[in-house]
Amino acid sequence: MINGRDSPEQQDAGLLSHDHYKARLGNGFRFRLREFLLPFVRQETEHLARLQSVMRTPILDVYFSYTALLGTHTFFMMFLPIIFWCGYTNFARAMVHVLAAGVFFSGMLKDYLCLPRPLSPPLERLNMSHSTALEYGFPSTHSTNAVSVALYALSTLASCGEDDLSPKVALGLKLVAVIYGVSVVFGRLYCGMHGFFDVMVGTGLGALIWWLRWAFRVQLDTFVYEGGWQVPFILIPIILIMVRIHPEPADSCPCFDDGVAFAAVVLGVDIGVWVFAKSNFAWSSPSPATVPYLFSDLGLSKSALRIILGVVLIFLWRAIAKPTLHAVLPPVFRRLETLGLDLPRAHFISASTYKHVPANIPGDTLPGVNEIKESIRSIGRRRGASVGPQSQADFYEAIDYRERQRRKSSVDGKVGESIQADLDKYIKENEELLKSIEKPRVRYDVEVVTKLIVYAGIGYIAIPVTPFVFAFVGLNPA
Repeated sequence: MINGRDSPEQQDAGLLSHDHYKARLGNGFRFRLREFLLPFVRQETEHLARLQSVMRTPILDVYFSYTALLGTHTFFMMFLPIIFWCGYTNFARAMVHVLAAGVFFSGMLKDYLCLPRPLSPPLERLNMSHSTALEYGFPSTHSTNAVSVALYALSTLASCGEDDLSPKVALGLKLVAVIYGVSVVFGRLYCGMHGFFDVMVGTGLGALIWWLRWAFRVQLDTFVYEGGWQVPFILIPIILIMVRIHPEPADSCPCFDDGVAFAAVVLGVDIGVWVFAKSNFAWSSPSPATVPYLFSDLGLSKSALRIILGVVLIFLWRAIAKPTLHAVLPPVFRRLETLGLDLPRAHFISASTYKHVPANIPGDTLPGVNEIKESIRSIGRRRGASVGPQSQADFYEAIDYRERQRRKSSVDGKVGESIQADLDKYIKENEELLKSIEKPRVRYDVEVVTKLIVYAGIGYIAIPVTPFVFAFVGLNPA
């Protein structure tokens, strides 16, 4: 209830985006940089709305919605191991590195700047990934990943001779890489998930990551393939430091979780490759730590069995390790708290405040079996466009936009633009929806360490554990 001292103006002020982020980011360089960049993000809304109104068709809606899935962390996490098992260790490692760097550093920028996605309405968002809508908008991680992957694939194809690939096959694969990159990047604009600024910076970040990984590929490969015990002793502290320096966001955002998962995969894969390269099970050509594979020897059935077996091993590890760690780690964390050795993080509750971690908590980069079943069942269902705020960041941006337009109208005496009319109508008609925006779930401190161990384990199971199993059960070439 509003008393006599609290006018509606005063009530609204506490919800303004400016006040919300100033309170959480402070008044230093971080907040001032956000305030400087915010107009670039906001001024694109009308242009994006016009683009949608001109271009949208049912066929393109389906195309860009589904190609967006090819830029998600989940897609890469599920399909990267297959590249290892088909004998392309160098390329698979490079993909892990560029994708991990893209997810981690774009996530750092998102959580550091806390810039919103383009406003909805007037935009309609076409999105098949619930967690993606909960992230900040700048820069576009999809664009970063798509560009780095496409450029690295093109560079690899350009370095292949005619003995490796026929010119027609090479040309076809190059076209696939270009279409993939363009579809994912432009699709972020079409789907209303990002603005031009988000996509341009994401594209630039992806190009930088590609260039660094390609320019130093020989040194990075030599370090892991030929290094001694310094390899794990250098990699482990680097990954832990990167996780620790990830900025705290103003709102609960899944970027940190995805960054931790991919950083852990890098750790598991590189240590796994280091171990496998020194074993008698690996082929030394075309590179050290190559997983033995010849389609001419194994055929389609055994090749499929290898993939099925490898995927089962990964999901079995996740199904066992995650609940085990959730049961074992809380007492350890409580003990560390009493010693003053805990490392608290915003939006994560400490072990001393809960008894146990619930089973099947959502939010994993790699979905569980039940989640995959539901995703498969939903493929045939048409996904409607989402209109209106989907996260706390969206909500604060909508409130702030309404307030800015109201101030502007009171100064010039004019009625607000069509965007303002749409937004006011939406807020008025959907007041209850705004109040019931999904709150972030409770997140537990042990989840960070759990992710590090589980996803490092996934990388290590992809190589060398699964190739060892292939050899043991007779699924290696003769």
